[in-house]
Amino acid sequence: MSSALGTLPQTHELYERLASCDGTLVDAAARSRALDRFFSLPSGHERPGRFWRVDFESLVPEAAAIDRNGGEIGFENPDPAVVVCDLATAAREHPQLLSRAFATSEIAANKFGALAYAFAGRGVFVYVPADHACDEPIVVRYHAAAGSAIFPWSVVLAERGARITVIERITAGAGAFVCAAAEVVTGDHADVTCAVLQDADPEARVIASRAARPGRDSRLAWNLAELGGALAAGDLRVAIEAPGANAHVTALFFPRGSQHVDLINTIDHRAGEATSETLVKSAAAERGQARFLGNIRIAAHAQGSDARLRDDALLLSPTAHVDSVPALEIAANDVKAYHGATVGAIDAEQIFYMESRGIERDAAERIIALGFFEPAVEAFPTAALRDEIRAALAAKLS
Repeated sequence: MSSALGTLPQTHELYERLASCDGTLVDAAARSRALDRFFSLPSGHERPGRFWRVDFESLVPEAAAIDRNGGEIGFENPDPAVVVCDLATAAREHPQLLSRAFATSEIAANKFGALAYAFAGRGVFVYVPADHACDEPIVVRYHAAAGSAIFPWSVVLAERGARITVIERITAGAGAFVCAAAEVVTGDHADVTCAVLQDADPEARVIASRAARPGRDSRLAWNLAELGGALAAGDLRVAIEAPGANAHVTALFFPRGSQHVDLINTIDHRAGEATSETLVKSAAAERGQARFLGNIRIAAHAQGSDARLRDDALLLSPTAHVDSVPALEIAANDVKAYHGATVGAIDAEQIFYMESRGIERDAAERIIALGFFEPAVEAFPTAALRDEIRAALAAKLS
């Protein structure tokens, strides 16, 4: 298998590679400091036990594999009132707008976010003017060629009262390494939906750092479908800093074969009278392995917060493994907070019920598993995208 991953001894080559990066988005000194952080910070994806197959601390891209063109990037913009362009164009033509969102989150403070920042250059900027409703979704596409390493960065800035849906598609060839980042910043009363469909080659690795900062009385929905790759890892953080914000996070994943998924989600209630809801549905088959770490944090001054988290995992073989780790950190006393998690096999009584009505066992298991995912699938925008996700899940069950 070709690989875009290197080893720690070749780190000097990565610093040399920084010298060829354009300084329009990030200057040379900032890139070097970011790469320093990448090598010094823990991943946050430490091994929970001896059975864990992936060592995130040793994941380092090969300098020679870094695609100087940043991979293949495309977008579809059906609304001329919405600005959609690559980051280089945004830096030249819309620098003030871009500066209000790009690198304004805490993405570069974590290990792989710092790596994405060190090599940031290619990506897409989406800007929605005030009180404008974009009725058709903006579609952003990133593709890494086999054996290459890319670092795409998406930025969405929605002004007061704006409404938009952005669908991001990530694909990669065998042996590719994708270290992606995305930031969403909204004004007051905005309504932003972001959906990600990751369908990389089974021998690719995809790691993404994402962050959002919704405005007062705004709605933010972020939906993730991690379906491809030998390794799919992510860190999604939503910082609620204004009252009235309503954040929804939905994630689904299904590792099978020797796939590995490791997702961290943090909802940080820093302002009161705001709500958040997290729903995660996952399954694992064969030797598939996954972990979901869901954090809800409510600050002492965030009175009136309402936070909910639900994580359900389905084990479809005795060698599959899923860890579910919901966590609450609550410093306020006038809040509503709930978390729940289940990990288990298909209920034998459900199988018996369907077999008693003439449905063969294999078909019954597929029907039950697809129904298990449906609450998460329904959260994704557009009927076409939902059908595509259902078809991908069905293929994993075949």
